[in-house]
Amino acid sequence: MPESTDADLTLPSVVAAVAGKCRRPELVLTIIFHPRISRIGQSAVVPWLSGDKRWTLGRRSPAFGSSDSGDDQAAGALDDQHVSRVALEFQFLGKKLIVRRPATSSRCRIAGGELATGVELNVEQLQQGVPLMLGHVVVLLLRLGQQRDQGSARESLSDELLRGSSAYMHGLRQQISVAAGSDLDVLIRGETGTGKELVAATIHSGSCRASAPLVSVNMAAIPAELAPAALFGSAKGAFTGADRAGIGYFVQAQGGSLFLDEIGDTAQEVQPQLLRALQQREVQAVGGPIRRVDLRVISATDAPLDEQGGSFKAALRHRLGACEIHLQPLREHPEDIGELLLYFLTTSADESQRADILPSECSTAPNIAAWSGLFYRFLCYRWPGNVRELANFARQVVLASEHELTLVDNIEAALQSSPVGPPAVTSAHYKATEIDVPRRMQDIGEDEFDLALQHNRFEAARVARQLGVSRTAVYRRIEDSSRHRLVKEVPASELQRVLADNHGDPCATALQLRVSQASLRIRLRYLA
Repeated sequence: MPESTDADLTLPSVVAAVAGKCRRPELVLTIIFHPRISRIGQSAVVPWLSGDKRWTLGRRSPAFGSSDSGDDQAAGALDDQHVSRVALEFQFLGKKLIVRRPATSSRCRIAGGELATGVELNVEQLQQGVPLMLGHVVVLLLRLGQQRDQGSARESLSDELLRGSSAYMHGLRQQISVAAGSDLDVLIRGETGTGKELVAATIHSGSCRASAPLVSVNMAAIPAELAPAALFGSAKGAFTGADRAGIGYFVQAQGGSLFLDEIGDTAQEVQPQLLRALQQREVQAVGGPIRRVDLRVISATDAPLDEQGGSFKAALRHRLGACEIHLQPLREHPEDIGELLLYFLTTSADESQRADILPSECSTAPNIAAWSGLFYRFLCYRWPGNVRELANFARQVVLASEHELTLVDNIEAALQSSPVGPPAVTSAHYKATEIDVPRRMQDIGEDEFDLALQHNRFEAARVARQLGVSRTAVYRRIEDSSRHRLVKEVPASELQRVLADNHGDPCATALQLRVSQASLRIRLRYLA
């Protein structure tokens, strides 16, 4: 069998080919979480270096540029003490990007797994995005895609409405601005949960019809036999039970905008009447006269309207889509997960008057590590419910986190049952450039060990898994430490006093004593 003609393509060559299809492809690092939360969303471009040249990611390099805010004061290197000066090294080798972790660097996780030595990443993996976590505190996304044009004019829409600093979100806001400035009917397409109703509301609020009403209708909820009266109105006595005239949605939206959600579920027998209303801007109430209407129609659907043999009429589909906006699923713009998650958490915390639970520059190291872990796990998740699911999870996190960050069972189950990250970037798909070797306890510093204990609530098994060492090594380190102790080393009098102070709550007692809750419960049974 003859060899493929592109067998000798290098990664930069592949990128050059991609350049013909999309604007300015770059290999971009985006900050998904940082202890200084104002830095979430900043990005840096990994330069294409050939030969033996390597590019370094660490505490002091590279400089990450500010996002849409235009605030350059917060831009710069990662500058966090828990990130090594040389955390990772990048090197292009043919069609692969080699990512190496120096032996003395801080812990690094990649796509849900520990990075012991190094991995090779191909173009497909880089296009889908590779989650990274450095030193328990900084979460990054490495992705091959479009870099936003920093020299372009800012869109006029408020960032509060549509969060995200990615090239996709920038382009989407520009599309919405253009659509809002026209008076064309708009068809919004995208998976469920991508924010179609938000986009419709944003188009209306930015249009010349903003002072008039926006009437929202769920077409899937209207029975076929009631649709004409609901949409176009009805005259008194037009049918049994019509004891008064009914005003249809088209007339209610007079002068403003009519949002027809789930338009793909419109009953087939109603579609010709809807098409005529759109074309003529005239509606006829059931049993009543014809009336002209002045409004803009914005529709949305996640249905495949263009399928051959489908029930949706082609003429109506093209009339609805004088202007079309396609919304990507969240998995196709993961760069925005950090900013979106922070926004939803902040909004929910403000509504609940619980802003004190969110990470800040005053947060303790264990608290920052916990929030970093949350952002990392959310970055690795597939988000089948898109932005709506992300917002829902954020609200549940805020409600469940009374004293410390807590995940409810349904979120934990979703994160564990879903494949970690896009299929091409799960740890099983990575090919190690070197043989992974177990870490040695003597190579783990006091700060990293302390953080691991606190992050895992002093449970030795979980600490061992996180650090990549044996459980026995963790117990031995605790026994030899002057900063930590095992449950058996806590005097009975101290244990009883702290237990009484916490009203018999073993969880709170274990946290205060800084010991394993599981081991504490065993000892309490012996003391009973």
